[in-house]
Amino acid sequence: MTAALPQAPRRIGVFRALMLGDMLCAVPALNAVAARWPQAELVLIGLPWAREWARRLPMVQRFVEFPGWPGLPERAPELAALPGFLQAMQAERFDLLLQLHGSGSIVNNLLAACGARQLAGFAEPDDCAPDPALFTRWPREGHEIERLLHLTDHLGLPRQGTATLLPLTPQDRQRAAALADPALPYACVHAGARFTSRRWPAERFAAVADRLAGQGLRIVLTGSNGERAVVQQVRQAMRQPALDLAGRTDLWTLGALVEGAQLLVSNDTGVSHVAAAVGTPSIVVSAGSDVARWAPLQAQRHQVLWADAACRPCAHEHCPTGHECARAIETDAVARLALQRVAAPRPRRTEDAYP
Repeated sequence: MTAALPQAPRRIGVFRALMLGDMLCAVPALNAVAARWPQAELVLIGLPWAREWARRLPMVQRFVEFPGWPGLPERAPELAALPGFLQAMQAERFDLLLQLHGSGSIVNNLLAACGARQLAGFAEPDDCAPDPALFTRWPREGHEIERLLHLTDHLGLPRQGTATLLPLTPQDRQRAAALADPALPYACVHAGARFTSRRWPAERFAAVADRLAGQGLRIVLTGSNGERAVVQQVRQAMRQPALDLAGRTDLWTLGALVEGAQLLVSNDTGVSHVAAAVGTPSIVVSAGSDVARWAPLQAQRHQVLWADAACRPCAHEHCPTGHECARAIETDAVARLALQRVAAPRPRRTEDAYP
């Protein structure tokens, strides 16, 4: 890189308008930015759900809600709000605006209109890149954390490790304890995922939960309000009692519940990134997703089971072919790893979680 970055920027914007797991993976890159310019105000631009998360992050000073943009699937664009958003972005007068969203094919033109003194990020050869020296191509391989750090490395920003962060408060832990007493050992089982193509069969989660309950662990079934049906399927298929908390927790209470658990068993979805952030051992069943991109980094603490299939990784919301990648993962294999994990000493926290 030959272009000069600002020496003492007053305000830096970071654009990443994605969901929970994606945002947790951005923490190391945010840390690199904050370490290079500790005096700058760092403004995160993202989806509405991330406002409270950004407020709790020590390296972020402010949050701006993104109203969506045509071609981005995470939020239906509020077209009437876009002129006001652009006007607000121009009023920010960012010294540097970082595009940490992805390849840049969809969002770079939008961000170029935000009026920042300098724009940096990812770009393909034909994408908008006002100063090409401040852009690099989006890596097509590797973990999401490393892909984002590829940009900060390109810009010469100092790495601060690969830990992610979900900051929890005493109040979060109190709410979790009111639902599941942490003095009585429990395992969290999370059978939901936003796409059904990412879900391992509910009856298999039930069988694993029964095996864990047979070893004296209480079973806490977690899930969003929209996942109540699949959690109920797990509960009905179980022979042992379980506490059904689907729809009864916000992100922060869920995070505290996972933090207090002996183990999380889940699909490859946002809650698996929560376990990595809070340091709880996990067994993750990966159906359809890109394991190399999304599996937790510390294999000693987090174990991922997956089966190869010609069609993976896929972007299907619903599997059109019979869900071979999920059904090939046997219940006994998941249960065996889960039982081994709860019987073993809890691994020491290192790179995958803050102390």
